[in-house]
Amino acid sequence: MGPIASGVDALIPETGVKGVDDSTETLARSIGGMVDTGIAYLPQVVIALLVVVATFFLVGIAGRVSRWLARRAHLRESLADLVRLAIRTLVWFVGLMLAAVIVFPGFGVGNLIATTGLLSIALGFAFQDIFENAFAGVLILWRFPLEIGDFIEVPSVDVMGKVEDIEIRMTQIRLTTGELVLMPNSTIYKNVVKVLTNRAKRRITVPCGIAYGEDVAEGRRVMHDAAAGCASVDTGGGHGVEVYAQAFGASSIDFEITWWTGATPLEQRRSRDEVVEAVKAALDAAGIEIPYPYRTLTFSRNEPDILEAVAQRATGGGDAGG
Repeated sequence: MGPIASGVDALIPETGVKGVDDSTETLARSIGGMVDTGIAYLPQVVIALLVVVATFFLVGIAGRVSRWLARRAHLRESLADLVRLAIRTLVWFVGLMLAAVIVFPGFGVGNLIATTGLLSIALGFAFQDIFENAFAGVLILWRFPLEIGDFIEVPSVDVMGKVEDIEIRMTQIRLTTGELVLMPNSTIYKNVVKVLTNRAKRRITVPCGIAYGEDVAEGRRVMHDAAAGCASVDTGGGHGVEVYAQAFGASSIDFEITWWTGATPLEQRRSRDEVVEAVKAALDAAGIEIPYPYRTLTFSRNEPDILEAVAQRATGGGDAGG
């Protein structure tokens, strides 16, 4: 038993040392291979880094050139930003692809493009609403007569306010009451949109009536002169105050006063307030009545007791008797 045990003890240390030596040698070979590969690829890596640096400067140049071209083409600022972003992204994509091909010569750009196409289709189905709003945002920036700072109204969703920003997916609208509405671009693209400030001036219409006993021509003249004398009313550029008789109302001859003023909601409110006050003052000064609704009572029988009862109720006598 002694010799056998001694032989086993002698064998075990020798095997362990040999295994460690083999592992160390394998590790050294691996590290050496990696170093050799790195040295072999070093020129390609340096060239690829130079390409990335050059791409960085080209992106800046492309941004400045696209900004200059947008100004020459008189593109809207929001659309110019979108075009500039697209050009910068394209330059980065081409530069990074070129750097990848330099470092890895076997890199298949065609396979990458095919894979990207399949991935785009999958993402399109998964994020249909997001891509729909994004595409609508591009169309709004490209085709719609809509600019940041415009006041718009979307009657289908009962929204009216100032456009604060047009993003790819949504448009930010500040309501006249102060709230901020984030509206998906697809909603704007699919529905009727009123651009209230597409022009600097907008027309306002206000109804007004005078009593049947008044002179129609005189009433028209007084209303016209009163409105034309208001500071907020635009009388230039072919615009002027217009007063038209519209209908025979229940208690008055109904007129329609129209004029042009600033396009923003605040300008519209202030001008309406000024004109209504001026027309009321002018009609009062001219002694022209703006009538209350009149009611005519007709009795089927002209009996003294009915007339007496009506007279008593009108003077308060009926309450005392009750």
